[in-house]
Amino acid sequence: MSKPLIPTNNAALSTLVTVFFFWGFIGASNGVFIPFCKHYFGLDQFQSQLIDFAFYFAYYIGALGLFAYSSLAAGKDLVGVWGYKRSIVYGLLFSVIGAVAMIIAVNINVYAAMLVGLFIVALGFSLQQTAANPFAISLGDPATGASRISLGGAVNSFGTMIGPIVVALALFGTTKASDEAVKNLGLGSVTTLYIGVAILFLLSAALFYFSKSVPEGKNIEPMETSNKALGSLGLLTLLLFVCFAPIFASYRNEVAEADKHGVEMFRLLCSAAALVAVVLVLMLARFRAKQNSDGWGAMQYPQLVLGMLAIFVYVGVEVSIQSNLSELLKQPDFGGIKANGIAPYISMYWGSLMIGRWVGAIDEFKLSRSLKTVMTFVVPLIAFGAVIAANTVAQNDMSPLYYYVICVLIQIAAFFATKNKPMLTLLVFSGLGALAMLVGMLTTGTVAVYAFLSGGLVCSIMWPCIFSLSLAGLGKYTSQGSAFLIMMILGGGVIPPLQGKLADMQGIGIHSSYWVAFVCFLYLAYFAYAIKGILAKQGIDYDNITAEGGH
Repeated sequence: MSKPLIPTNNAALSTLVTVFFFWGFIGASNGVFIPFCKHYFGLDQFQSQLIDFAFYFAYYIGALGLFAYSSLAAGKDLVGVWGYKRSIVYGLLFSVIGAVAMIIAVNINVYAAMLVGLFIVALGFSLQQTAANPFAISLGDPATGASRISLGGAVNSFGTMIGPIVVALALFGTTKASDEAVKNLGLGSVTTLYIGVAILFLLSAALFYFSKSVPEGKNIEPMETSNKALGSLGLLTLLLFVCFAPIFASYRNEVAEADKHGVEMFRLLCSAAALVAVVLVLMLARFRAKQNSDGWGAMQYPQLVLGMLAIFVYVGVEVSIQSNLSELLKQPDFGGIKANGIAPYISMYWGSLMIGRWVGAIDEFKLSRSLKTVMTFVVPLIAFGAVIAANTVAQNDMSPLYYYVICVLIQIAAFFATKNKPMLTLLVFSGLGALAMLVGMLTTGTVAVYAFLSGGLVCSIMWPCIFSLSLAGLGKYTSQGSAFLIMMILGGGVIPPLQGKLADMQGIGIHSSYWVAFVCFLYLAYFAYAIKGILAKQGIDYDNITAEGGH
């Protein structure tokens, strides 16, 4: 006789999913904030991408800090000691500090200070995310934990869809402002926006703190210490500083026209060096751990190290496609769309990720095979309709995107072909992503715009696939491996600036800069292919691994 399932604490879960919404809302809103800041402050494309750098680098620093504390404190897990509830409250309060810092930065009219404010907001998010995923699993039966994370992912995706719409309305209102007019809008709207964000963070923190239905969620089990892994990650942090510091320093002084090409090339090489540093440090760790696994913890497993690079590349390409989209759509060959008209496209991009995640959640319900087949076809179309409807309510003209449903139908066919097998799903969707980027770079107009937007569709299912394949067979190191993967959200802070600097280069431009995305999808396809042999050598049945969870 099977044991009855432990009932889910629905009251606590409904409170918890609010933080999933914040991650999506703020993260996706950067796609609208980037062109606004670019035109207001007169930035180049690389400088505008520093919004992503500040936001996603904070995730890396926050997760690394927690891991370093655990290693130096003999395996004491700070989040576990505080408890999931208190950790989320602390994370929300940290984000409040970031929102206040952003308001101060806006009032002194300094872009660098705004980046600091955004960095602090994301540091709070890093702590929240570290606590929220295991907290969701602990709020009910472990067998249904994936469904609770999927619910959080669905709410996160809802935030990514409406975030660009709300922020665009806050920044631009209903006016059809030109790029020149954007410069004259002033930053008062940003102050209002972040006052609202700070209030929401405070209310959410109070909701968590005072809610009696939300348990403390303490976990006193020690984490595995891995001093060699910590040393490698410390080296990576140092190398990233060495790569980016000269770029920032080069913007302090005016560059003569005659020297401009040389300076731009120097900045590009430094940006590329940051990517190379990530690859080399991880590959060196893999080589050294193969020679002697002592002290490497989860990084002794090749699937985890390759998976760390895969998460780095995946988050990087997911963010980079949309962060550079506004600059692409400005070009006459791609519609000549002004900064205030970008919101529906950014919303459709993030809505594309929502479409895939909603489909991924279907397996969490006990449906008959025939009903599941019907839902796999219907749910993406409903989600597509929801994106259209939300933008229409916001009085955005969605007629140029009606035929994007063709891309959604291609995605549906890919879902049926891959049958929820992570390795095959990742391989097929990575291949489709590389093909889409190629089509986008070889064409212009609507076809190219649809091709680049479809990057959201192919990325939508990758996070759980990479996670499940990377953590397969890690045993007692699974929790640590998950923490390492979270650190690699860093990719969202390294790859977009690299593409932005390519776009700034004379003779390359924004259109050709999407070769970066093409190469990223190629690596993800390689990871999907290579993981098959790695897991097979360890006796792991990769076909029966379930892709669960959400980002």
